[in-house]
Amino acid sequence: MGMPAPQTVSTIEQLLALPYDGMRHELLDGEHAVTPAPSWLHQEILARLYDQLRPAVGESDAIALLWSPADIHLGPRTLVQPDLFIARRPAAGRHAEWKDVPIPLLVVEVLSTATAARDRGNKRRIYLDAGVEEYWIVDIDARLIERWRTGDRRPEMVDAKLCWELSVGVAGTVEVPALFR
Repeated sequence: MGMPAPQTVSTIEQLLALPYDGMRHELLDGEHAVTPAPSWLHQEILARLYDQLRPAVGESDAIALLWSPADIHLGPRTLVQPDLFIARRPAAGRHAEWKDVPIPLLVVEVLSTATAARDRGNKRRIYLDAGVEEYWIVDIDARLIERWRTGDRRPEMVDAKLCWELSVGVAGTVEVPALFR
């Protein structure tokens, strides 16, 4: 279950200074949000989705497919932990820090009871306003992906095959029913 965090954390520096406690900490426009570890099913769905996205990304020198924990900086008061994401590789290469990672091209969040309102609300707005090209919300209960793209007023609801392409020329398909088998 998502819990409101103490209001003493309002900057990225304060957030990063917190001791490790096994929870997922994010800063959403200056608001500290804490979420417990995801469920087994959540992680299993992510693994299946990763397996479907990986062939499109391949061994690219330009982009990477990664998962959290990852301290993605989207602004001076916003640090997020996307479940899964595709981002350009930072210019610093092997010596890069999370703050060097460019705005992700694709972000995926798998809904849970603790995160659903935040993932569909504030985080969706934050990701799209920051310049994320595609934001996918995986709804395990509805067995579908809500696909948001820059400028969308409503999501595309995908329950069969999701065909996608990013500005860097990477494209692929996701067989949505296979995620929920």
